[in-house]
Amino acid sequence: MKKYLYLQDGTHFEGTAFGATNEIAGEVVFNTSMVGYQEALSDPSYANQLLTFTYPLIGTYGVDMTRNQSTGVLAQCAIVHTLENEPGPDGETLNDYLLKYHVPGIQGVDTRQLTKHIRQSHTMQAVLLNQPLVDDFDTVYTKLFAQCQKPPQLGHATYHSKATHPKHVVMIDFGTKQGIIDSLVDNGISVTVVPYTTDLAMIQNLYPDGILLSNGPGDPADYDVLPLIQKLEHLYPIAGICLGHQILALANGAKTVAMAYGHRGINHPVHAIGSDHAIITSQNHGYMVDPDSLAGTDLVVTAIEGDDGTIEGLAHQWLPMFTVQYHPEANPGPKDASGFFNQFKQLMEKKVAAHA
Repeated sequence: MKKYLYLQDGTHFEGTAFGATNEIAGEVVFNTSMVGYQEALSDPSYANQLLTFTYPLIGTYGVDMTRNQSTGVLAQCAIVHTLENEPGPDGETLNDYLLKYHVPGIQGVDTRQLTKHIRQSHTMQAVLLNQPLVDDFDTVYTKLFAQCQKPPQLGHATYHSKATHPKHVVMIDFGTKQGIIDSLVDNGISVTVVPYTTDLAMIQNLYPDGILLSNGPGDPADYDVLPLIQKLEHLYPIAGICLGHQILALANGAKTVAMAYGHRGINHPVHAIGSDHAIITSQNHGYMVDPDSLAGTDLVVTAIEGDDGTIEGLAHQWLPMFTVQYHPEANPGPKDASGFFNQFKQLMEKKVAAHA
């Protein structure tokens, strides 16, 4: 069965279907990782996006359900050059995986050409169809997106650390990855996940030692949470990852802007300000903190991306707060940045000692 990928500027690609056969719409983006396709497809930050893999062979080691980053596939589709439909440890292939979650795929696409086009023309809307496009793109897109849009999967659960005296973090969930929760627990921190719509009183009744703002999809300016975050940062040590980094920046007077095509991959270098230290990080974001907007705020830059200078870390000058734009839990990717979780734990311990 053929599949047809149309971009809003008229560019189109043809390929062969795999996975489910439904038609979808969303924002087309690309990921440069050689591995980790399952983690990317199940990452809530990819919700409502058509996910292009630049590496030409995808599906080479199948699927392992223990590596899912959420309860399903949140990306709208998978766009690949060559599908290697190998089984995972339980016999499940990538094709099986997409079929199970009713997510379509298209193979046989020149993903390098598609990626170059996105880099030159910037991220744009797209539709994946079973027949050639005959109607107006905007009309088809609007109708399809209304039918297939995936709401965020927001959690409300507690995960207990086996540490003798664990710290307790309330995670404000915008669409968190399971890897973040697991990393906190592994570092001696129990986690209560609550939706970002939770009010201040409910959070206080959970008696947290600290607050963590999770990653999540979309434009950070679309989330109506700044009054809550401004109250929380004056009550508890607080940290943010990816979208959480951006929202904490907004809550402290900075601004965020859309990037031309974002950072989505597992080999992004990050340099710590004021040192020779650099790490390789996993990233997935289409927005960034505007460096010009930091003037007049109490925020200071702690890290930048080595290739384009994007702000990768912030700290508050007098509140116990810090943020990272990258994903310290990786999943997939290198573990260079995993020290984030111990740093957050130390921040909570310092806060407790200061009030002892």
